[in-house]
Amino acid sequence: MLEGAMLVWFLLTGLSVLFVTWDSISNGVTSWVQRAAWILVTLYTGPVGLFFYLLACRRPFPGAHDQFTKATWKQGINSEMHCVAGDATGIIVAAILLHFFALPNGWDILVEYGFGFFSGLFIFQALMMLPMFGNYTQAVRKTIFAETVSMNFVMTGMIPTMVVLAALWPGSEDPLTPDFWFRMSLATIAGAVIAYPMNWWLVVHHLKHGCMTLPEADGPAPALGHGSPEVSMGSMHQNDRKMSDNGKMEMQALSATQAAVWVFGTYALLIASLWMTARFVPITF
Repeated sequence: MLEGAMLVWFLLTGLSVLFVTWDSISNGVTSWVQRAAWILVTLYTGPVGLFFYLLACRRPFPGAHDQFTKATWKQGINSEMHCVAGDATGIIVAAILLHFFALPNGWDILVEYGFGFFSGLFIFQALMMLPMFGNYTQAVRKTIFAETVSMNFVMTGMIPTMVVLAALWPGSEDPLTPDFWFRMSLATIAGAVIAYPMNWWLVVHHLKHGCMTLPEADGPAPALGHGSPEVSMGSMHQNDRKMSDNGKMEMQALSATQAAVWVFGTYALLIASLWMTARFVPITF
């Protein structure tokens, strides 16, 4: 029965990825990083990713993308895609490599976290915001807070799913089997579900980007977000916008104390999830 379910899942995943890829090329009006994020997330989450792509990102008709993605909850979903795509890619790459080293699962978790953080911050977050901040170093510095707290929520969902399923599902650690990819799909979905509230909060407080329409790519549309070279962050009112000297909109920032509290709080949540997981499946080093 499980084999049949996986077969259906992978067939639906293949069709979903083909559609999102085709639509991103023929109908996409967002940056290449955001399109790549949606393609990767759909690859990892199958029809679930396709459903949310249609619900929150796909342009329904020319000139309508800004308005369609305006709702804050849609901005939160699009914001989360960069984190989930980057983090899950790093984690999956690490899991593939670690299989051949046969390390204790505690070391697996640490290495996977490191790979996920590197991929999420230095590829997806920083590259996505590079046009806004002008140089790569500044983009990394300005996005490290959002990536850290979002990544910790993703891992809070992914770690228990990965570890528990690996213990209950012998053979699912082998990347050469479909079991591995189905297990990672379930883990990615769990991570995305857990991470959504944090990404929604970051967008609401203008601490992270949402869905950005490329200028001139979708015809005339109202500016619905803080302006970067890829305008339209969504659901920000004029009196909430913070202008820089060069006239571009800027993301806001927490004080150092507030940021530290949030970072430590998300690490505490992640540690708590590890502790709860270890109650069912031993985590060893």
